[in-house]
Amino acid sequence: MLFPPPRHIPPLGPGKVTPRRRVVAQWRGIDLAPLERAQAARGQPVSAVLPQVLSELRIDHRRAEAEVVKVWNELLDPSIVAHAQPTGLHKGTLFVAVDSSVWLSEIVRYHRKEILNRLQHSFGRDFVRKISFRPG
Repeated sequence: MLFPPPRHIPPLGPGKVTPRRRVVAQWRGIDLAPLERAQAARGQPVSAVLPQVLSELRIDHRRAEAEVVKVWNELLDPSIVAHAQPTGLHKGTLFVAVDSSVWLSEIVRYHRKEILNRLQHSFGRDFVRKISFRPG
């Protein structure tokens, strides 16, 4: 069974300040005008909110991590890329997961300096200060 649509749909937000509302507010001893104005002024343009949202989500940091993975795949030897992938970047330390302990030993002994130098050349010395290789 369907009901007909309502005849009157109340508007959103604070309504008009009518004489009746003013009298009721005086009788209650509460001035609702500042609250109503505050609720009406809540809306903000996207250009004011977006930079704060992006900084809270740390989009720039995530973009930099994605760029590290892209450069990692292009700069390094394919045999190293096949066995080691960056997993994160925190305070200048790049964390890399290596699939076996044999490759971990190989990379740490013979390729660590070369990898670090190439990444520092691409991103700068402050962005990637050291590399931590872990089995995983």
